[in-house]
Amino acid sequence: MALDNERIVRKAYQIAEDKDLEGWVAAFTADGTFTDESIGVTYRGPDELPVQVENYARAFPDMHRELYRLYVSGDIVVVQLALQGTHLGPLNLPLGTLPPTGKRMDAPCCDVFELSDGKIKRFDCYPEGSVILTQLGVIDDLSAALGH
Repeated sequence: MALDNERIVRKAYQIAEDKDLEGWVAAFTADGTFTDESIGVTYRGPDELPVQVENYARAFPDMHRELYRLYVSGDIVVVQLALQGTHLGPLNLPLGTLPPTGKRMDAPCCDVFELSDGKIKRFDCYPEGSVILTQLGVIDDLSAALGH
């Protein structure tokens, strides 16, 4: 079972990298959720589940998720990874849209999956938002604007 659950999660990452939005939705249970913990937003259903995958694919056309470690305990899979890519498109954020900076992102992330009958019931994503914004130059710009 542990190997099956690891395989399901690895496949979900590949689906996201392939930008297969229909496949992404199909990987979830009918009541499945995807929460981006860095912005506190939960997505559910076929219209919402692909929102962040599409957002990051547009902003980082070369988006890659480098998986470092997977920990499996029954139907729970925890993944240590890095989000990597070059910021070449608009990135939608809660406060507005960040225009392309051309800078590289290589930010730590931790994801927690709860699986049910071979599908994702719950996906909680914990990307390190402050690292992402610093690497894209946003924190430096904000710091300068605040006189720090």
